[in-house]
Formats: sequence, structure tokens, C-alpha cells
Amino acid sequence: MRNFKWLNHLIIFIVAGITLTQLSCSRKIIYSDPSRVPADSQSQRSEGDTGLESSQGPSAFEEEALGSETAMERMQLTREDFINEDIYFEFDSAFLNPQSQETLNRKVAWLMDNPLTTIVIEGHCDDRGTNAYNLALGDRRAESAKTFLVDAGISASRIRTVSYGEERPAVSGDSEEARAKNRRAHFVIE
Repeated sequence: MRNFKWLNHLIIFIVAGITLTQLSCSRKIIYSDPSRVPADSQSQRSEGDTGLESSQGPSAFEEEALGSETAMERMQLTREDFINEDIYFEFDSAFLNPQSQETLNRKVAWLMDNPLTTIVIEGHCDDRGTNAYNLALGDRRAESAKTFLVDAGISASRIRTVSYGEERPAVSGDSEEARAKNRRAHFVIE
């Protein structure tokens, strides 16, 4: 019983010391990239001051905070790019042109960096052809993209495909430009 009291006092002492240390440390953000410094912070600096402490660099805590913030920004931007960047097909084709392959390679890199993410590839068509034909063509387009990703090393279990045929156009209209934007594979993160 006596040993437990001693252990409890030791734990309280350590926690109190850590808490006091954390409370007494300055939490000034140090910007290594001058373009990221808020305008109000820049006006408070004297000329020639870079915002970096000359006698000491950022603490490990500050480096970790800045690093995770930057990583989160990159991840979010990449996630948005992943979702918003469709691949496009020629009329009546599920063939991946070089531009589509380049886009898919970027998606492979993102999926490799995010190994727990699962996706749905939606196959879409323009309004020419029957509904049944466009559903089958949309399926071939989605499967073509999936095959590319799987061949590049992404597990097939992380990818589902679905065809919407002509039912969910990205752009309305009968012009060739509008139809070209509807012949696509769209990527959704689950």
C-alpha cells in the first residue's frame, strides 16, 4: 500500500512538471516560408527581420505543428484534385488515351499515399445510343480505369465500379463539346 502512495506522488509530480513546462513555453509560430506569414504579423516586424529566431530554431513542438498543418493542407488539396479530376474518352470508346493515363498515374500515387481509402469509379456516357448500350459502355469505361489502377498496384478490393450510362451528365447540351465532357469516368472517395 505504501509503495502505491509513493508511485501516485511521483506520477502527480511528473504530470505537474510537464503541465508547468507546457504552460510556460511560448507558442509563437515561426514561419519558414515568408509568403505564409499573415499580413498583421508582417507589419509588426522590423525591416530585415525574417520572423525566424536567430539564436534558436523552432521547437520540436512548433516544427511538428507546422509539418502536420502543411501535410493536412497537401492532403486536402490532393483529395479535392483526386475527386475533381475526371478522365475522358472518345466517342464509343473505353480506350485510355495518354492524357487519361497521366491523370490515372496521379490517382495511383494518391491512393498509394492513402492506403485505407476505397473508391468508386463511375462510368458515364453522352446521350447518343440506347440506354442499355450506354450502361454497358459506361461499365467498360469504369472497368478500364479500374484495370489501370490495379495493374499499377492498387488492390482491386479498394475499388468498386458503377455505370450510370447517360443518366448523370456533367454538362447539358447537344454540342460536341458538351458531349465530350459527359464521356468520362468520375472518381468518388467512399
